[in-house]
Amino acid sequence: MQYRTLGRTGVQVSSLALGAMNFGAIGRTGQDEATALVDAALDAGINLIDTADMYGAGESEEMVGKAIAGRRDDIVLATKAGMPMGDERNHRGSSRRWLVTELENSLRRLGVDHVDLYQIHRWDPDTSDEETLSALTDLQRAGKIRYFGSSTFPAYRVVQAQWAAREHRLSRYVTEQPSYSILQRGIESHVLPVAEEYGLGVLVWSPLASGWLSGAVREGREVATNRSAFMPERFDTAIPANRARLDAVERLAEVADQAGLTLIQLALGFVTAHPAVTSALVGPRTLDHLRDQLAAADTVLTPDVLDAIDAIVAPGTDLAPQEKYDTPPALLDPALRRR
Repeated sequence: MQYRTLGRTGVQVSSLALGAMNFGAIGRTGQDEATALVDAALDAGINLIDTADMYGAGESEEMVGKAIAGRRDDIVLATKAGMPMGDERNHRGSSRRWLVTELENSLRRLGVDHVDLYQIHRWDPDTSDEETLSALTDLQRAGKIRYFGSSTFPAYRVVQAQWAAREHRLSRYVTEQPSYSILQRGIESHVLPVAEEYGLGVLVWSPLASGWLSGAVREGREVATNRSAFMPERFDTAIPANRARLDAVERLAEVADQAGLTLIQLALGFVTAHPAVTSALVGPRTLDHLRDQLAAADTVLTPDVLDAIDAIVAPGTDLAPQEKYDTPPALLDPALRRR
């Protein structure tokens, strides 16, 4: 396992991190399975575990808490808040009112007195940066969080938040958690350069592109991934965008074969090769999934392999732009771009 410094914090984290989104109802993973995944990940050298309050409506945090009981000090523990937690209109977002309340809920579910990294799950256009950063700074000074970061923020919001922290003399976001894979490279043109400029740690999610790069989605093979069961439109190869992804996957599989790698090793080795990336979050549902992903822990892609990937999916290109989560609201809602 490789280890890297998380931004400018001085904290050393593994280049592969364990994402716990599949713990509980989402991945149909029970407590025994979740504990086994945590045990195997820690034995392999992973020391960063990432979850969120909204994963299974708190179920993932509860499972992580039980799995890490008795070994908290050996783990860099990260969670997130901001996505809706029920129908109540104020049980979401990044206001001081909600963050103070929800952090306490997360600490209770996790069974800990602090988290190492508290992340704002999505940019909240209804809340000012000063409001959010002020609340996070106070929680940090109270010892309930060690650091805080953002997740899936557009590049211009990352910059704005850095400016606001300096302007109001508040602590700043020290990490960003964007979606990044061979098939979704758009952040190379904006988010990753900004992260490097400000010295942010970068924890990338969906490095296997929701299963497209796991080896489970191939030409002539029925798609039977967990994700395809509740998002079938994302895997329907009759849709031109999905057809383009499948064509790219077939070409990437050839590159992996020629390099003596699995497709998973190629995919994870690619994202961790970028100088801005600190860790890639893997989200296994089973021990077999985790073992396949851990095989990429020491994968280093050669320049010729990286060049071959660039020839298939050009740098800065998203093959599924409609699935981006950092699109400015005005591009999604016509009312916001009309007078």
